[in-house]
Amino acid sequence: VLPSASVPDSLHFTPDQLIALLIAVSFSAGLNVYATMATLGLLAHFHVLWLPPALHLLSSWWIIAASLVLFAIEFFADKVPLFDLIWNALHTFIRVPLAALVAYGASSQLSPGKQLAVTLLGGAIAFAAHGGKLAIRGAVTPSPEPISNIGLSLTEDAGAVLLTWFATRHPYLAAGIVCALLFLLMFAVRWVVRSVRRLFRSSDFTNKAVSHCSR
Repeated sequence: VLPSASVPDSLHFTPDQLIALLIAVSFSAGLNVYATMATLGLLAHFHVLWLPPALHLLSSWWIIAASLVLFAIEFFADKVPLFDLIWNALHTFIRVPLAALVAYGASSQLSPGKQLAVTLLGGAIAFAAHGGKLAIRGAVTPSPEPISNIGLSLTEDAGAVLLTWFATRHPYLAAGIVCALLFLLMFAVRWVVRSVRRLFRSSDFTNKAVSHCSR
């Protein structure tokens, strides 16, 4: 990574741009944290993106290689019906904390109060993206055909990489896309919850009907 004194102006971010960038990166981490870390590391290593000193470790080949290996494992694990639900549930304790840590390290030049706010925002956005992903997967997994599950997983993988890259070029647009996606996720999760409730109500009604007829 280039030292701060020799970093081109095109690689610098204003505080507002930095927050917009972190909004997009946090969302990407909620979808696939390993793809996000690998993308950030590669962009920094090839001087496409400048990382603050607290995040210089991401650009080391050891971290990049580890992220790519874990990404490869997740690439296959995330496409196995039922197992993907377990995998994603366990990653609640990985994606959200890592997104918060990246937000904390990237905002080290801000005031302590703003840094804390950005850290909480990063964790909250990652949690929202992760929770939406988990809810939608839970609704799709019972489908007998594997194509929908695999298609969703591939979209999430590609989205995490492309959104992270796009955020380094157009942070405000990327943040706007994330806001729109969060809005859509909110409605998608509400639809999933209502569908599950309707399913349980239908099941209860059927059980009561069968019980009544058997008397």
